[in-house]
Amino acid sequence: MKKIVPDPPLPATAHHPFGRCDAGHPPLFTVNPDIDPHDALVHVALYLRCAYDAGLKAMDHLREDGKGLFWSNLHAVEMAEGLVDAMLDGIESPAKQAALSSD
Repeated sequence: MKKIVPDPPLPATAHHPFGRCDAGHPPLFTVNPDIDPHDALVHVALYLRCAYDAGLKAMDHLREDGKGLFWSNLHAVEMAEGLVDAMLDGIESPAKQAALSSD
């Protein structure tokens, strides 16, 4: 069954400063405007994977009483990664299906 009304496109990124610093100056970095949402989500997924992998390595250097707190942080990163991956699957799946049906 063909969908009559297409889904609206996802918005591109907006200019957004980040990189908090308590030295009294503006943030050090910014996200550029007009980055394709799919590209942005792919990068988010990669950054989350790196954060999780680095966290696992850091666990080797923590005392036992701090590991529980750090595991909770890793679980939060893993949940965020799961959500981003699910969004990417949702974005990529219709595109893949459309490409297959047009062949």
